Amino acid sequence: MSVFSRLSDIINANINSMLEKAEDPEKIIRLMIQEMEDTLVEIRSSAAKCIAEKKDRKRQIRYLQEDFEDWARKAELAVSKDREDLARAALHEKAEISRRINVLGDDLKIVEDQLKKFDQDITLLQNKLTDAKDRQRSIVLRQQTANTQLRTRKHVYNDQLDDLMYRFETAEQRIERVESESEAMSMGRTTSLSEQIDELQNDDDIREELDALKARLNKAATKTEKKGK
Repeated sequence: MSVFSRLSDIINANINSMLEKAEDPEKIIRLMIQEMEDTLVEIRSSAAKCIAEKKDRKRQIRYLQEDFEDWARKAELAVSKDREDLARAALHEKAEISRRINVLGDDLKIVEDQLKKFDQDITLLQNKLTDAKDRQRSIVLRQQTANTQLRTRKHVYNDQLDDLMYRFETAEQRIERVESESEAMSMGRTTSLSEQIDELQNDDDIREELDALKARLNKAATKTEKKGK
């Protein structure tokens, strides 16, 4: 997967905007950094070739300048010896060398301009790469924090759920105990109307507490399910 298609895309990229639109920012920023690093290697390789060309052009110009001066001396010598024919030939060679020096000088100017462009691109790309790595550290930290918070919340809600389950089971046991005691006490004797009404009231109180626990338990379970999603 390629994030950038050209160097200008990287240099002009709005990293924050790209990350805000990405479904997986951590993956996108990792790909960005990889492409930036690869592009930086390519630019530096091209710049190294350019530097080699610059040195070669300068060396050729230096050698030609030495030849230029040598033919100038030869032309002077020929004139001093009244050898106009040789002087003309020497001046012709001198002029040809001057032409070649000018051509190489133009080439050297092009190479130097290209090197300046490489230097600018490398500086801009390094700045973008630094920015991207800073963003990556921020994203990783935020992701780790979010995961920790999620685990903590799950743990808290699970503890609350366990507590409600325990209280629910305790309430059920109390009801069963009261029911058992009621049955035991009713054995062998007739329960008065007042006692029966009191038992109904006790049962209602316990049932209300049990219903409240059930409602809280269901609410906690629903929250836990939503947080898990």
